[in-house]
Amino acid sequence: MSEAALRGPRPRAGLLLLGAAAALAALFVSALTWGEYPLSLADVAAVLWAELGGGAHGRAQTLEAIVLQVRLPRAVAALAVGAALAAAGATYQSLFRNPLVSPDILGVSSGAGLGAVLAIVLALPAPLIQVASFAGGLAAVAVVYAIARAVRTVHDEVLVLVLAGVVIGALFSAGVSLLTYLADPYDQLPVITFWLLGSLSGAGASALWAALPALLLGLVPLVLLRWRVNVMSLGDEEAQALGVHTLAVRAALIVAATLLSAAAVSLAGMVGWVGLVVPHMARMLVGPDFRRLLPAALLLGAGYLLLVDTAARSLAGAEIPLGVLNALVGAPFFLLLLVRTRRSWQ
Repeated sequence: MSEAALRGPRPRAGLLLLGAAAALAALFVSALTWGEYPLSLADVAAVLWAELGGGAHGRAQTLEAIVLQVRLPRAVAALAVGAALAAAGATYQSLFRNPLVSPDILGVSSGAGLGAVLAIVLALPAPLIQVASFAGGLAAVAVVYAIARAVRTVHDEVLVLVLAGVVIGALFSAGVSLLTYLADPYDQLPVITFWLLGSLSGAGASALWAALPALLLGLVPLVLLRWRVNVMSLGDEEAQALGVHTLAVRAALIVAATLLSAAAVSLAGMVGWVGLVVPHMARMLVGPDFRRLLPAALLLGAGYLLLVDTAARSLAGAEIPLGVLNALVGAPFFLLLLVRTRRSWQ
């Protein structure tokens, strides 16, 4: 990334971010009305007003259950997962200076998948499946980073990180395949398949509260180190010349992005394309400066997954897995971005 690109004026960036925030708010309210059981804005507003202490809403308890126990937690989970994956993807793409990098580049998705599948095979309760998924994602990235640190004196650390991530990801994916083969085909296999395809149907309030600390711990360092991400994107030699401790900053950014990715996967299962496509969309709108790119990715990622999840539970009688719908939407859109973007991503 050139210095001129970082300093280039983006007078519309603030207006674009405000517009994205307003569109996200409108989409969030609309998501509460869409579904197999459609509701009006008046019904949703009455239920929310009563919940906030404004008085009795006079509606049936069914409406209250749909809004407060099903759609509201799921919509908030979609916002959190989409924002987390987009922020992690933007961080990895800037850190590795590669537009094809996604949050699972270091094996976090495969590790989280192995942890969740192992918990399902062991017949653990749902909260422990979420914990096992989160722990598996962290363990995979820890192994990858340990390998990179062990051989960094021989090879370039960034290259070793990527290669080790591919190898460890493949190893953990093999473990997932083995456990899937050994699982009970009647009780466990359907649960494993549905989880691996991605879904927010089980993302209730308790799951959200459990994932919230990891999401905050992952997001805060990215906000605090946002200008250092710009410097790191210049390359290690330039960053060190500007006084940045590249090893420490890279480790902090990887840990933060891993926390976001692992928490997102533990909530929604294997959800792809968000961390790859959304950072490109954000970069096209506000440029490569990470100080603007991060909030843009957060807003666009949250809105993107909320829209996809709303479509997943509304388009058909049975819920469409997020992984399937994301691939159907994300792959053609990414190809369109490649065709339209003729200049370098930076």
